[in-house]
Amino acid sequence: MGYDIERFVGYVNEGLLCSICRDVLEDPLQAPCEHAFCTTCIHGWLVHHSNCPEDRQALDASVLHPLYRYMKNDLNRLQLHCKNREHGCDMVCSLESIDRHERECEYSQISCSNAGCPVQVERRNLEGHLALCEYRSRECPNGCGYTILSAEDTQHNCVAELRTELELLRSEMICRVEEAKHEMESRLDSQRRHMVQKESMLQNEIEELKSQMSRMMSDVRSLLAAERQHRQELEQAELEKRELMELLKSLQKDCRQNTTEGNKKSTNFRPLTRLESMKRKPREVTVI
Repeated sequence: MGYDIERFVGYVNEGLLCSICRDVLEDPLQAPCEHAFCTTCIHGWLVHHSNCPEDRQALDASVLHPLYRYMKNDLNRLQLHCKNREHGCDMVCSLESIDRHERECEYSQISCSNAGCPVQVERRNLEGHLALCEYRSRECPNGCGYTILSAEDTQHNCVAELRTELELLRSEMICRVEEAKHEMESRLDSQRRHMVQKESMLQNEIEELKSQMSRMMSDVRSLLAAERQHRQELEQAELEKRELMELLKSLQKDCRQNTTEGNKKSTNFRPLTRLESMKRKPREVTVI
């Protein structure tokens, strides 16, 4: 629904009226055929119709668009009375600022803020009403801290109220303790499960390390055994080398001795050799 045209001061252009409710446009939308409507009016119309209410052309909600800027400016400049005019407000302001004024208008009817109070008063009289409202709340004058209503003054019992408050606090404390206990148990269970998983993982890692250590020790023993065997082979080879060297030295010594003796024998038999050579030559000639 639009703004009541009776509230406006001066002439209102026909193009600024809703084609459905015939009041001044409120939150306007415009159709492609340039007819303008209040948002609530046109959406309500399109629930049951599929055409423009003015010229009956086909119309769908998806093609509606905001009002043209020049029309929006003309609409915002219109002057109108506050809706609380009948209550005494004589404010006249532009349509653009009317909502802000009416939210703060001293003549607006508002509900009493006290729970259970059905009274509606003007904003300017609210403070006076609250001071006298029979539903107003206040603290007990005896100092128990309980908030009471005027209608309950005769029935208020500080001791009973404090006892009730104490029981509520005790119940609340018990609930909180139980919640804290459950939360702590839940955390402990979670940590316990985590520790068990961690322990299992560490145990597996330890077993794996033990297995690796066992393999390494076996490899080390094998290497040590191979080294001892190699050392023994080297010692045996060294022993054989020394024996061969000694044998070689002995052979060289024997060879030198044999060579010396051989030289002496060749010196003693040298003339005989020459004589034999001389004897062989004639034989060779004879054969020829």
